[in-house]
Amino acid sequence: MDGLGRISLTIPTAEPSTSPSPAPGAKGFADELGKALDSVEKLQVASDQQADALAHGSGNLHEASIALEKADISLRLATKVRNRLVEAYQEIMRMQV
Repeated sequence: MDGLGRISLTIPTAEPSTSPSPAPGAKGFADELGKALDSVEKLQVASDQQADALAHGSGNLHEASIALEKADISLRLATKVRNRLVEAYQEIMRMQV
């Protein structure tokens, strides 16, 4: 904003020879998404192990039900994130350039 309350807009120009590179140690969206999916998978495996132990008579019902619920919630969240990503992708594809 300038002193008169107007907003000044500048259009950035990108030079074709230079491409932005992430800063060293910076984490990208794909890395974070991969970590989240890994944690969902770990919760699924843990709940399967708890259910197997319970089925064989050596597990704890309380711990097994908690593990199953955690796995269910994480999978539902991952599904919602995936649906939002697909919707965003479809919206971008509908945009006219």
